[in-house]
Amino acid sequence: MSLLATKIENAIITTDGISFVGSVVIRGEQIAEIAHGHNATCSTPIDRVVNAEGLRLLPGIIDSHVHFREPGYTHKGNFSTESHAAAAGGVTSIIDMPNTLPQTTTQQALREKLRLAAEHSIVNFGAFWGATNENAATIDTLVTDAVAGIKIFMGASTGGMMLNDKQALQKVFDKAKVPIVAHCESQRIIESESTNMRQKYGNNIPIQFHSLIRNRKACLESTQEAIRLAKKSGACLHIAHVSTADELDLIANSPDFITAEACISYLMFDETDYTQLGSRIKCNPAIKSPHDREVLLKGLSNEQIYTIATDHAPHLLKEKEGDALRAASGIPMVQFSLPAMLQLEQEGLLNIEQLVTLMCHHPAKLFGIENRGHIREGYQADLTLVAPNRPFEVTKDIIQSLCRWSPLEGRIFKQQVVQTYVNGALVYDHGKFPLPESRGQALRYRH
Repeated sequence: MSLLATKIENAIITTDGISFVGSVVIRGEQIAEIAHGHNATCSTPIDRVVNAEGLRLLPGIIDSHVHFREPGYTHKGNFSTESHAAAAGGVTSIIDMPNTLPQTTTQQALREKLRLAAEHSIVNFGAFWGATNENAATIDTLVTDAVAGIKIFMGASTGGMMLNDKQALQKVFDKAKVPIVAHCESQRIIESESTNMRQKYGNNIPIQFHSLIRNRKACLESTQEAIRLAKKSGACLHIAHVSTADELDLIANSPDFITAEACISYLMFDETDYTQLGSRIKCNPAIKSPHDREVLLKGLSNEQIYTIATDHAPHLLKEKEGDALRAASGIPMVQFSLPAMLQLEQEGLLNIEQLVTLMCHHPAKLFGIENRGHIREGYQADLTLVAPNRPFEVTKDIIQSLCRWSPLEGRIFKQQVVQTYVNGALVYDHGKFPLPESRGQALRYRH
Protein backbone atom coordinates (compact mmCIF):
# COMPACT_ATOMS: atom_id res chain seq x y z
CA MET A 1 0.00 0.00 0.00
CA SER A 2 1.43 3.38 -0.98
CA LEU A 3 1.93 5.99 1.72
CA LEU A 4 0.12 9.31 1.50
CA ALA A 5 2.32 12.36 0.92
CA THR A 6 1.72 15.86 2.27
CA LYS A 7 3.57 18.87 0.87
CA ILE A 8 4.07 21.84 3.18
CA GLU A 9 4.91 24.48 0.61
CA ASN A 10 6.43 27.95 0.57
CA ALA A 11 7.33 27.94 4.26
CA ILE A 12 10.29 29.76 5.79
CA ILE A 13 12.28 26.69 6.81
CA THR A 14 14.94 26.85 9.53
CA THR A 15 17.34 23.96 10.09
CA ASP A 16 21.06 23.30 10.41
CA GLY A 17 22.01 26.95 10.80
CA ILE A 18 20.17 28.39 7.79
CA SER A 19 16.71 29.69 6.89
CA PHE A 20 15.22 29.53 3.40
CA VAL A 21 11.88 29.53 1.61
CA GLY A 22 10.98 26.09 0.40
CA SER A 23 8.80 23.03 0.70
CA VAL A 24 8.91 19.84 2.74
CA VAL A 25 7.20 16.63 1.69
CA ILE A 26 6.03 14.23 4.39
CA ARG A 27 5.50 10.66 3.25
CA GLY A 28 4.29 8.32 5.95
CA GLU A 29 6.31 9.02 9.10
CA GLN A 30 9.31 10.61 7.44
CA ILE A 31 10.52 13.64 5.56
CA ALA A 32 10.70 12.38 1.99
CA GLU A 33 11.90 15.51 0.20
CA ILE A 34 13.05 19.07 0.79
CA ALA A 35 12.86 21.56 -2.06
CA HIS A 36 14.37 25.06 -2.02
CA GLY A 37 12.60 28.07 -3.52
CA HIS A 38 9.14 29.52 -3.90
CA ASN A 39 6.64 27.14 -5.54
CA ALA A 40 9.41 24.55 -5.77
CA THR A 41 8.64 21.42 -7.77
CA CYS A 42 8.95 18.12 -5.92
CA SER A 43 9.52 14.70 -7.47
CA THR A 44 7.37 12.89 -4.88
CA PRO A 45 3.71 12.40 -5.91
CA ILE A 46 1.63 14.64 -3.65
CA ASP A 47 -1.76 13.79 -2.10
CA ARG A 48 -2.26 16.92 -0.01
CA VAL A 49 -0.84 20.45 0.00
CA VAL A 50 -0.55 22.74 3.03
CA ASN A 51 -0.11 26.38 2.04
CA ALA A 52 2.51 27.71 4.47
CA GLU A 53 3.11 31.04 2.76
CA GLY A 54 4.62 33.41 5.33
CA LEU A 55 4.77 30.73 8.04
CA ARG A 56 7.87 29.39 9.75
CA LEU A 57 8.56 25.65 9.58
CA LEU A 58 10.83 24.44 12.38
CA PRO A 59 11.95 21.02 13.56
CA GLY A 60 9.69 19.82 16.36
CA ILE A 61 10.95 21.07 19.71
CA ILE A 62 12.69 18.51 21.94
CA ASP A 63 12.06 19.31 25.60
CA SER A 64 14.63 17.25 27.46
CA HIS A 65 13.46 18.17 30.97
CA VAL A 66 9.83 17.62 31.96
CA HIS A 67 7.87 16.21 34.87
CA PHE A 68 4.63 14.78 33.43
CA ARG A 69 3.80 13.30 36.89
CA GLU A 70 2.82 9.80 35.75
CA PRO A 71 2.88 7.40 37.51
CA GLY A 72 1.91 8.39 41.01
CA TYR A 73 0.91 12.06 40.83
CA THR A 74 -1.73 12.00 38.12
CA HIS A 75 -3.96 14.47 39.93
CA LYS A 76 -1.40 17.10 38.77
CA GLY A 77 -0.75 15.85 35.23
CA ASN A 78 -0.33 12.73 33.13
CA PHE A 79 1.09 11.64 29.81
CA SER A 80 -2.15 12.44 27.99
CA THR A 81 -2.84 15.94 29.34
CA GLU A 82 0.75 17.14 29.38
CA SER A 83 1.56 15.74 25.92
CA HIS A 84 -1.44 17.64 24.57
CA ALA A 85 0.05 20.78 26.15
CA ALA A 86 3.38 19.94 24.54
CA ALA A 87 1.86 19.44 21.09
CA ALA A 88 -0.05 22.74 21.38
CA GLY A 89 3.33 24.42 21.92
CA GLY A 90 5.16 22.80 19.01
CA VAL A 91 6.97 20.28 21.23
CA THR A 92 7.18 16.88 19.54
CA SER A 93 9.48 14.97 21.92
CA ILE A 94 9.87 15.03 25.70
CA ILE A 95 12.15 13.31 28.20
CA ASP A 96 10.57 12.70 31.59
CA MET A 97 12.35 13.00 34.92
CA PRO A 98 12.52 10.11 37.44
CA ASN A 99 10.95 11.66 40.57
CA THR A 100 7.57 10.02 40.09
CA LEU A 101 5.90 7.37 42.28
CA PRO A 102 7.43 4.87 42.08
CA GLN A 103 10.68 6.62 41.26
CA THR A 104 12.30 5.63 37.97
CA THR A 105 15.26 4.00 39.71
CA THR A 106 14.94 0.42 38.44
CA GLN A 107 14.69 -1.18 35.03
CA GLN A 108 11.16 -2.33 35.87
CA ALA A 109 10.05 1.20 36.78
CA LEU A 110 11.62 2.52 33.59
CA ARG A 111 9.80 -0.05 31.45
CA GLU A 112 6.50 0.71 33.19
CA LYS A 113 6.85 4.46 32.68
CA LEU A 114 7.63 3.98 28.98
CA ARG A 115 4.62 1.64 28.69
CA LEU A 116 2.33 4.28 30.16
CA ALA A 117 3.74 6.91 27.83
CA ALA A 118 3.25 4.63 24.81
CA GLU A 119 -0.40 4.20 25.75
CA HIS A 120 -1.22 7.85 26.38
CA SER A 121 1.30 10.36 24.95
CA ILE A 122 0.56 12.05 21.63
CA VAL A 123 4.19 13.21 21.36
CA ASN A 124 7.41 11.17 21.35
CA PHE A 125 8.75 10.27 24.76
CA GLY A 126 11.77 9.16 26.70
CA ALA A 127 12.83 8.94 30.32
CA PHE A 128 15.81 9.41 32.59
CA TRP A 129 16.98 6.80 35.07
CA GLY A 130 17.35 8.24 38.55
CA ALA A 131 20.54 7.53 40.46
CA THR A 132 20.31 7.38 44.26
CA ASN A 133 22.53 6.42 47.16
CA GLU A 134 20.84 3.00 47.13
CA ASN A 135 20.99 2.05 43.42
CA ALA A 136 24.31 3.52 42.27
CA ALA A 137 25.88 0.04 42.31
CA THR A 138 23.40 -1.13 39.61
CA ILE A 139 24.42 1.48 37.06
CA ASP A 140 26.14 -1.17 34.92
CA THR A 141 22.76 -2.79 34.23
CA LEU A 142 21.37 0.17 32.29
CA VAL A 143 20.21 -0.57 28.75
CA THR A 144 21.74 2.48 27.13
CA ASP A 145 19.64 2.64 23.95
CA ALA A 146 16.44 2.81 26.03
CA VAL A 147 17.43 5.55 28.49
CA ALA A 148 18.22 9.18 27.70
CA GLY A 149 20.61 9.63 30.58
CA ILE A 150 21.08 9.52 34.33
CA LYS A 151 19.46 12.17 36.51
CA ILE A 152 21.09 13.00 39.83
CA PHE A 153 19.74 15.28 42.55
CA MET A 154 22.73 16.61 44.50
CA GLY A 155 20.22 18.51 46.67
CA ALA A 156 16.73 17.39 47.68
CA SER A 157 13.84 18.61 45.54
CA THR A 158 10.28 17.54 44.71
CA GLY A 159 10.00 13.77 45.09
CA GLY A 160 12.67 13.36 47.75
CA MET A 161 15.38 11.86 45.53
CA MET A 162 18.96 12.62 46.46
CA LEU A 163 22.44 11.33 45.68
CA ASN A 164 24.79 12.70 48.31
CA ASP A 165 26.85 9.71 49.41
CA LYS A 166 30.36 10.44 48.14
CA GLN A 167 31.19 6.86 47.19
CA ALA A 168 27.88 6.36 45.37
CA LEU A 169 28.29 9.69 43.57
CA GLN A 170 31.81 8.77 42.48
CA LYS A 171 30.57 5.40 41.19
CA VAL A 172 27.91 7.05 39.03
CA PHE A 173 30.42 9.39 37.43
CA ASP A 174 32.98 6.62 36.93
CA LYS A 175 30.54 4.09 35.43
CA ALA A 176 28.13 6.28 33.42
CA LYS A 177 27.96 5.43 29.74
CA VAL A 178 25.20 7.99 29.09
CA PRO A 179 24.94 11.73 29.88
CA ILE A 180 24.54 12.71 33.52
CA VAL A 181 21.99 15.48 34.11
CA ALA A 182 22.61 17.10 37.48
CA HIS A 183 20.35 19.12 39.75
CA CYS A 184 23.02 21.08 41.60
CA GLU A 185 22.21 22.54 45.00
CA SER A 186 24.05 22.02 48.29
CA GLN A 187 21.74 20.26 50.74
CA ARG A 188 23.93 21.43 53.62
CA ILE A 189 23.41 25.09 52.73
CA ILE A 190 19.69 24.65 52.07
CA GLU A 191 19.15 23.00 55.48
CA SER A 192 21.22 25.64 57.26
CA GLU A 193 19.36 28.54 55.64
CA SER A 194 16.00 26.86 56.27
CA THR A 195 16.81 26.58 59.97
CA ASN A 196 17.83 30.24 60.12
CA MET A 197 14.62 31.34 58.42
CA ARG A 198 12.42 29.19 60.66
CA GLN A 199 14.03 30.69 63.74
CA LYS A 200 13.24 34.16 62.45
CA TYR A 201 9.82 33.69 60.83
CA GLY A 202 8.44 30.42 62.20
CA ASN A 203 6.07 28.75 59.74
CA ASN A 204 5.36 31.86 57.72
CA ILE A 205 8.56 32.58 55.78
CA PRO A 206 7.85 35.17 53.04
CA ILE A 207 7.84 33.50 49.64
CA GLN A 208 10.53 35.79 48.22
CA PHE A 209 12.98 34.36 50.74
CA HIS A 210 12.96 31.11 48.80
CA SER A 211 15.82 32.69 46.84
CA LEU A 212 17.76 33.19 50.08
CA ILE A 213 17.21 29.62 51.27
CA ARG A 214 18.18 28.04 47.95
CA ASN A 215 20.75 30.70 47.30
CA ARG A 216 23.49 31.24 44.74
CA LYS A 217 26.16 29.80 47.06
CA ALA A 218 24.19 26.54 47.31
CA CYS A 219 24.04 26.30 43.52
CA LEU A 220 27.65 27.25 42.90
CA GLU A 221 29.15 24.94 45.53
CA SER A 222 27.22 21.94 44.17
CA THR A 223 27.99 22.77 40.53
CA GLN A 224 31.68 23.04 41.37
CA GLU A 225 31.58 19.55 42.89
CA ALA A 226 29.76 18.08 39.87
CA ILE A 227 32.27 19.61 37.49
CA ARG A 228 35.15 18.31 39.59
CA LEU A 229 33.75 14.78 39.38
CA ALA A 230 33.14 15.06 35.64
CA LYS A 231 36.65 16.32 34.95
CA LYS A 232 38.12 13.49 37.01
CA SER A 233 36.03 10.76 35.35
CA GLY A 234 35.50 12.19 31.86
CA ALA A 235 31.73 11.70 32.20
CA CYS A 236 29.41 13.75 30.00
CA LEU A 237 27.80 16.23 32.42
CA HIS A 238 24.83 18.48 31.69
CA ILE A 239 23.99 20.97 34.47
CA ALA A 240 20.21 21.31 34.64
CA HIS A 241 18.33 24.59 35.06
CA VAL A 242 21.33 26.87 35.60
CA SER A 243 20.09 29.83 37.64
CA THR A 244 23.17 31.98 38.37
CA ALA A 245 25.71 33.95 36.40
CA ASP A 246 28.49 32.34 38.48
CA GLU A 247 27.52 28.81 37.41
CA LEU A 248 27.24 29.77 33.77
CA ASP A 249 30.70 31.30 33.84
CA LEU A 250 32.09 28.19 35.53
CA ILE A 251 30.54 25.85 32.96
CA ALA A 252 31.61 28.02 30.03
CA ASN A 253 35.24 27.67 31.14
CA SER A 254 35.00 23.87 31.49
CA PRO A 255 35.75 21.14 28.90
CA ASP A 256 33.28 20.60 26.06
CA PHE A 257 31.76 17.51 27.71
CA ILE A 258 30.35 19.76 30.45
CA THR A 259 27.32 21.78 29.28
CA ALA A 260 24.56 24.04 30.58
CA GLU A 261 20.79 23.85 30.33
CA ALA A 262 18.71 27.02 30.65
CA CYS A 263 15.03 26.76 31.51
CA ILE A 264 12.32 29.13 30.37
CA SER A 265 11.36 30.22 33.89
CA TYR A 266 14.83 31.65 34.60
CA LEU A 267 14.77 33.50 31.28
CA MET A 268 11.31 34.99 31.82
CA PHE A 269 11.38 35.86 35.54
CA ASP A 270 13.66 37.17 38.28
CA GLU A 271 13.19 37.54 42.04
CA THR A 272 11.47 40.93 41.66
CA ASP A 273 8.53 39.06 40.13
CA TYR A 274 7.68 37.45 43.48
CA THR A 275 5.86 40.69 44.32
CA GLN A 276 3.24 40.05 41.65
CA LEU A 277 3.35 36.28 41.13
CA GLY A 278 4.27 34.96 44.57
CA SER A 279 4.52 31.18 44.82
CA ARG A 280 3.49 30.72 41.19
CA ILE A 281 7.14 31.20 40.27
CA LYS A 282 8.53 29.13 43.13
CA CYS A 283 10.78 26.44 41.70
CA ASN A 284 14.00 24.61 42.55
CA PRO A 285 16.59 26.02 42.13
CA ALA A 286 15.03 29.34 43.02
CA ILE A 287 14.57 32.21 40.59
CA LYS A 288 17.53 34.54 41.14
CA SER A 289 18.43 38.22 40.60
CA PRO A 290 17.83 40.46 37.57
CA HIS A 291 21.60 40.31 36.91
CA ASP A 292 21.51 36.50 36.79
CA ARG A 293 18.61 36.61 34.37
CA GLU A 294 20.45 39.14 32.19
CA VAL A 295 23.54 36.92 32.01
CA LEU A 296 21.43 33.85 31.15
CA LEU A 297 19.72 35.79 28.37
CA LYS A 298 23.11 36.77 26.94
CA GLY A 299 24.12 33.12 27.10
CA LEU A 300 21.51 32.31 24.47
CA SER A 301 23.58 33.92 21.73
CA ASN A 302 27.17 33.59 22.99
CA GLU A 303 27.17 29.77 23.07
CA GLN A 304 27.45 29.50 26.86
CA ILE A 305 24.07 27.74 27.02
CA TYR A 306 23.80 24.41 25.20
CA THR A 307 20.10 23.48 25.50
CA ILE A 308 16.78 25.09 26.38
CA ALA A 309 14.21 23.08 28.33
CA THR A 310 11.25 23.85 30.57
CA ASP A 311 11.47 21.77 33.77
CA HIS A 312 7.70 21.61 33.17
CA ALA A 313 6.27 20.75 36.59
CA PRO A 314 2.51 21.04 37.07
CA HIS A 315 1.01 21.37 40.54
CA LEU A 316 -2.54 22.24 41.51
CA LEU A 317 -2.85 25.87 42.58
CA LYS A 318 -3.91 24.78 46.07
CA GLU A 319 -0.57 22.95 46.34
CA LYS A 320 1.21 26.21 45.51
CA GLU A 321 -0.26 27.88 48.60
CA GLY A 322 1.89 28.46 51.67
CA ASP A 323 5.17 30.04 52.64
CA ALA A 324 8.67 29.73 51.19
CA LEU A 325 9.10 26.20 52.54
CA ARG A 326 5.59 24.74 52.30
CA ALA A 327 4.39 25.91 48.87
CA ALA A 328 5.07 23.31 46.17
CA SER A 329 8.04 24.01 43.88
CA GLY A 330 7.49 23.74 40.14
CA ILE A 331 6.06 25.63 37.17
CA PRO A 332 4.01 24.38 34.19
CA MET A 333 5.67 25.73 31.05
CA VAL A 334 5.80 23.20 28.17
CA GLN A 335 2.94 24.70 26.15
CA PHE A 336 4.46 28.16 25.98
CA SER A 337 8.20 27.53 25.78
CA LEU A 338 8.46 28.05 22.02
CA PRO A 339 6.29 31.22 21.96
CA ALA A 340 8.36 32.58 24.87
CA MET A 341 11.63 31.88 23.06
CA LEU A 342 10.26 33.37 19.84
CA GLN A 343 9.44 36.50 21.83
CA LEU A 344 13.07 36.69 22.95
CA GLU A 345 14.11 36.19 19.33
CA GLN A 346 11.86 39.05 18.28
CA GLU A 347 13.49 41.21 20.96
CA GLY A 348 16.89 40.53 19.41
CA LEU A 349 18.32 38.33 22.17
CA LEU A 350 19.03 35.51 19.71
CA ASN A 351 18.23 34.67 16.10
CA ILE A 352 15.92 31.94 14.82
CA GLU A 353 18.81 29.70 13.79
CA GLN A 354 20.23 29.87 17.33
CA LEU A 355 16.79 29.14 18.79
CA VAL A 356 16.44 25.99 16.68
CA THR A 357 19.94 24.88 17.62
CA LEU A 358 19.21 25.28 21.35
CA MET A 359 15.74 23.70 21.31
CA CYS A 360 16.11 21.03 18.61
CA HIS A 361 19.63 20.26 17.33
CA HIS A 362 21.55 20.30 20.60
CA PRO A 363 19.09 18.18 22.65
CA ALA A 364 19.18 15.57 19.88
CA LYS A 365 22.98 15.64 19.77
CA LEU A 366 23.52 15.62 23.53
CA PHE A 367 21.31 12.59 24.16
CA GLY A 368 22.04 10.83 20.87
CA ILE A 369 18.39 10.93 19.78
CA GLU A 370 18.17 9.15 16.45
CA ASN A 371 16.60 10.74 13.35
CA ARG A 372 15.00 13.71 15.07
CA GLY A 373 15.81 17.34 15.83
CA HIS A 374 16.49 18.45 12.23
CA ILE A 375 14.57 18.93 9.01
CA ARG A 376 16.43 16.42 6.86
CA GLU A 377 15.37 13.91 4.25
CA GLY A 378 14.95 10.51 5.87
CA TYR A 379 14.38 11.94 9.34
CA GLN A 380 11.13 11.46 11.23
CA ALA A 381 8.63 14.16 10.28
CA ASP A 382 8.52 15.97 13.63
CA LEU A 383 7.67 19.52 12.60
CA THR A 384 6.00 22.67 13.85
CA LEU A 385 4.46 25.50 11.83
CA VAL A 386 4.51 28.94 13.43
CA ALA A 387 2.62 32.08 12.38
CA PRO A 388 5.11 34.92 12.98
CA ASN A 389 2.48 37.67 13.08
CA ARG A 390 -0.41 36.14 15.00
CA PRO A 391 -0.51 37.52 18.56
CA PHE A 392 -2.31 35.60 21.28
CA GLU A 393 -2.90 36.04 24.99
CA VAL A 394 -2.20 33.29 27.52
CA THR A 395 -5.58 32.66 29.15
CA LYS A 396 -6.94 29.80 31.24
CA ASP A 397 -9.17 28.55 28.45
CA ILE A 398 -6.25 27.70 26.15
CA ILE A 399 -4.13 25.95 28.80
CA GLN A 400 -3.96 22.21 28.12
CA SER A 401 -2.09 21.10 31.26
CA LEU A 402 -4.27 19.38 33.83
CA CYS A 403 -3.41 21.99 36.47
CA ARG A 404 -5.03 24.71 34.29
CA TRP A 405 -2.83 27.64 35.29
CA SER A 406 0.33 29.37 34.15
CA PRO A 407 2.46 32.20 35.57
CA LEU A 408 2.35 33.59 32.03
CA GLU A 409 -1.40 34.27 32.14
CA GLY A 410 -2.13 37.71 30.74
CA ARG A 411 1.02 37.83 28.61
CA ILE A 412 0.65 38.44 24.91
CA PHE A 413 3.02 36.56 22.62
CA LYS A 414 3.37 37.71 19.03
CA GLN A 415 4.06 34.36 17.36
CA GLN A 416 1.74 31.38 17.54
CA VAL A 417 2.10 27.65 16.90
CA VAL A 418 -0.54 26.69 14.34
CA GLN A 419 0.33 23.08 13.46
CA THR A 420 2.40 20.30 15.00
CA TYR A 421 3.36 17.07 13.21
CA VAL A 422 4.64 14.03 15.13
CA ASN A 423 6.03 11.22 12.97
CA GLY A 424 4.15 12.70 10.03
CA ALA A 425 0.79 12.82 11.84
CA LEU A 426 -0.91 16.21 12.26
CA VAL A 427 -1.60 16.04 16.00
CA TYR A 428 -2.30 19.76 16.58
CA ASP A 429 -4.06 22.03 14.11
CA HIS A 430 -5.12 25.60 14.93
CA GLY A 431 -6.27 24.90 18.48
CA LYS A 432 -7.63 21.39 17.83
CA PHE A 433 -6.33 17.85 18.12
CA PRO A 434 -7.59 16.12 14.97
CA LEU A 435 -6.15 12.65 15.69
CA PRO A 436 -7.24 11.66 19.21
CA GLU A 437 -5.93 8.10 18.83
CA SER A 438 -2.49 9.17 17.60
CA ARG A 439 0.45 8.21 19.80
CA GLY A 440 4.08 9.25 19.84
CA GLN A 441 7.01 6.86 19.70
CA ALA A 442 9.65 5.90 22.24
CA LEU A 443 12.87 7.80 21.58
CA ARG A 444 15.95 5.75 20.76
CA TYR A 445 19.47 6.86 21.54
CA ARG A 446 22.91 6.30 20.12
CA HIS A 447 25.17 7.39 22.99
